[in-house]
Amino acid sequence: MLRGGYYIHLENNNSFVGGGFWSPNKEDLYRIRKEFEMDSSEIQKITSDKTFKKYFSDLKGEIGVKTAPRGFDNNHPAIDLIRKKQFVVKRNFTDDEVIAGSFKIEVIATFIAMRPFFDYMSAVLTTDLNGESIY
Repeated sequence: MLRGGYYIHLENNNSFVGGGFWSPNKEDLYRIRKEFEMDSSEIQKITSDKTFKKYFSDLKGEIGVKTAPRGFDNNHPAIDLIRKKQFVVKRNFTDDEVIAGSFKIEVIATFIAMRPFFDYMSAVLTTDLNGESIY
């Protein structure tokens, strides 16, 4: 079962394509944070990949807490990820890019660039802390 959502926002001077995990419920947020606490190497590999950087530059999302969430170490190497409460990517488009004939192709390319992130996060949210399927 795949998780997450895609999003297209078209507005004068504020168009973008994005997706991710905007407001995970308490259980999902805890599961994501625990995954990052145990091993953040995969998400860091995804978000540092040249294709990811080309389309999104970095992982976005509101920081949930000023220090570590309850039960997490504030000095953890992945605390910047653990503190987040949203995990989204976003690619902005100018008005000229939106009306260009290539816009549809760029949207598809953006969604394809998003797949490794979605696949990883879906795997996290459909397994327990031992990597066993919860479905």
